[in-house]
Amino acid sequence: MGNAYNAGMFFLLHGPDEFSAREELARLRQTEDFGYSQDTFAGADGQLDSILATCDTLPFLSERRLVVVEGLPKRKRASKAGEGGEAAEVGDSPAPPEAIAPAKIGGKGKKAKAASGADPRAFAQGLAAHVSKLPESTVLVVLVDELLEATNPLVQAAQKNGTARAFTPPKGAQLEDWLAKRASVSGARLMPHAARLLASEVGDNLRLLASEIEKLSTYVGQGGTIRVDEVRLLSPSSRQARVFDLTDALARRDHSRALALLHELLAAGESPLGIVAMTAYQTRTLMQVKSLAERGLRPPQIAQTAGMAPFVVDKTLPLARQFSFAQLEAAHRTLLDVDRALKSSRMTPEMALDLLVVEFGKAVSA
Repeated sequence: MGNAYNAGMFFLLHGPDEFSAREELARLRQTEDFGYSQDTFAGADGQLDSILATCDTLPFLSERRLVVVEGLPKRKRASKAGEGGEAAEVGDSPAPPEAIAPAKIGGKGKKAKAASGADPRAFAQGLAAHVSKLPESTVLVVLVDELLEATNPLVQAAQKNGTARAFTPPKGAQLEDWLAKRASVSGARLMPHAARLLASEVGDNLRLLASEIEKLSTYVGQGGTIRVDEVRLLSPSSRQARVFDLTDALARRDHSRALALLHELLAAGESPLGIVAMTAYQTRTLMQVKSLAERGLRPPQIAQTAGMAPFVVDKTLPLARQFSFAQLEAAHRTLLDVDRALKSSRMTPEMALDLLVVEFGKAVSA
C-alpha cells in the first residue's frame, strides 16, 4: 500500500468535515486495486456480525478486501420505561445478538426493529475488539460524521492498531488557505482577496467551494490567476442575489422595482435569455425547497438533499412561503412562453421583459 497507509489496516475517519473524510476514503481506494472485494455497511443498521464476518472473509481476485462502515448506531432515547432505558444507552451489559445484527432474510419491519435495538456502545466495543484480529488481507475503514472522544473504543483501537484522523471544517484564514491549496492542485493561483470573496459568497460548504474552484481554475487555464474579477464574474451568489430580489419584486407585482432590477442585470452583461433562464431556475428552486420544507426537512437537510448552498436555502425559504405550488407552476409556464417568444424573435428583448413583468405578476396573483 501507499506510504500514507503503512501504520495499519484500520482507519478511523471522524469529524463533521464529511467532505474531506470522503476524499480521504477516495484516496485510500486508489492506493491499490481492491477489485470486487469492496463492501460498504451502514453503521446505523447495527449489523456487527455481518461486518465482522465480511472482515474475516478472504478477498476475491485481489490481494486485499476493503470494508467500509459509514456511521454508527444512534444513541437511543431513554424516554419510555421498560424499553432498555439508561442501561441500553450506556451499554453496561452485552447486547444480545439479535439486537446487534438484523436477520439476513426478512422484511423492513425486522430490519428496523434490529437497528433501533442496536446498542451504540456495544457496537463500538465489538468493532474495536476485532481490530487487533483483522486478517492482513483486510482494510477496515470507519467513517463517523462527528468528533469522537479519546475514550471511545474505536479511537483507542485506532491508536493501538491503526490510524485515526479527525476532520473539522476550516474557518476564516484556514479556509482561505484551503481554497488556495485547492486552486494550486488544479493548476491555478488564487489571490487572497479572491479567496476571501469566494468564502464570503459561497459559505463554508467545502463540496460547493471545491466545485467553484474547479470551475474558476478551468476558466483561467493552467497556470492562470484567479482574481476578484473572476470570482465576481463566475460566482453564482452575486447574480443569485439580484435574481432573488427580482423574483420577490415580481411576486409583489412591484413593476418599477422589477424593471429596475432587470436593467441592472442587463447592465451587468446578462442577456434577456439569460435573465429568463435564471428566473426560471429560481422558480424551480422555489418549488424544490417548498416541497422539501413541507416534507418536514430542516434548512441544513434541504441544502444537503438538494445540493444547494446553505445561504441559498436560507434566502429561498421565506420567499417560497409566499407562493402556492399552483402559482409557481403558472409562473414557470409564463417564463417558458417568454423564452419561446425570445428565441423565435417574435418580439424585441424589451417587449419580452415587459411581458415577463406583467405576466409573472398575473400568474402569482391568480
